[in-house]
Amino acid sequence: MLLIPAIDLKDGHCVRLEQGDMSASTTFGEDPGAMASRWLAAGARRLHLVDLNGAFAGKPVNEPAIKSILAAVGDDIPVQLGGGIRDLDTIERYLDDGIGYVIIGTAAVKNPGFLKEACTAFPGHIIVGLDAKDGKVATDGWSKLTGHEVVDLARKFQDYGVESVIYTDIGRDGMLTGINIEATVKLARALTIPVIASGGLSDIADIERLCAVEGEGIQGVICGRSIYTGALDFASGQRRADELGSA
Repeated sequence: MLLIPAIDLKDGHCVRLEQGDMSASTTFGEDPGAMASRWLAAGARRLHLVDLNGAFAGKPVNEPAIKSILAAVGDDIPVQLGGGIRDLDTIERYLDDGIGYVIIGTAAVKNPGFLKEACTAFPGHIIVGLDAKDGKVATDGWSKLTGHEVVDLARKFQDYGVESVIYTDIGRDGMLTGINIEATVKLARALTIPVIASGGLSDIADIERLCAVEGEGIQGVICGRSIYTGALDFASGQRRADELGSA
């Protein structure tokens, strides 16, 4: 089970939001490169970046911060990135810069043809991010709830060739209320590609609950507010996941 530290970028700084609300942000660091180095030193095997300004602008905004993170981690671990990715040229530029996986969220739901083209052009590098509430997919920084069922869309995107699915329960994100294990397992069982859990990770008990269902197809979990507030010690969490994975 991969524990994947999230570095959310707003105006060049590392922040965390509550339920995707840009006005409810807490700054946890001014130096994204140093933050990346911190998680690398703690044993991270992958990083999760979000260009928050980009997600709302529909185009990359925090590229200097992203490049500083890539410079800090080098070739040591893969980095996945989402936020404001709406065309193939942007994907190509990010991959050339050293990003390992590009996450397509709102654009995948609104323009499935773009996602299909991306999977064809960059096989093995495209992750789809599905954000949902009560089983329905949300878009546009979680501000709009669609009528799409998560499982139905995920199956469709799986057929396109996405590498994996990041599933976020937006009612829990940034709230430290615990991962929605039931919904994550339901999605993982419906797919043959891996699912990465996201939204609400609170403590070591969440890690243990996720490890218990890892065999259903859950590859990892995004770690956000919990590792920044100290509710979860990242290094201890990854060690515990490794212990349970080898048991």
